Amino acid sequence: MKTILMIVLALASIILIASILLQSGKSAGLAGSIGGGAEQLFGKKKSKGYEAILSKVTVVGAVCFILCSLALVAIE
Repeated sequence: MKTILMIVLALASIILIASILLQSGKSAGLAGSIGGGAEQLFGKKKSKGYEAILSKVTVVGAVCFILCSLALVAIE
């Protein structure tokens, strides 16, 4: 059981790293953080496409990573 959890943890960490690195940045430096705040607050949320899929993969990978980590701590 411990070996299987360690393998799943390694796969989840690789998926999490890859999905985070493939995502595009949310702002374009200092100007994006000042002017882009209104866009983030009031819309321009992409609900379809490549970025939405990466966002979902990131969430699933993070949840899997946390659950596997907690399970491995509980086993030992």
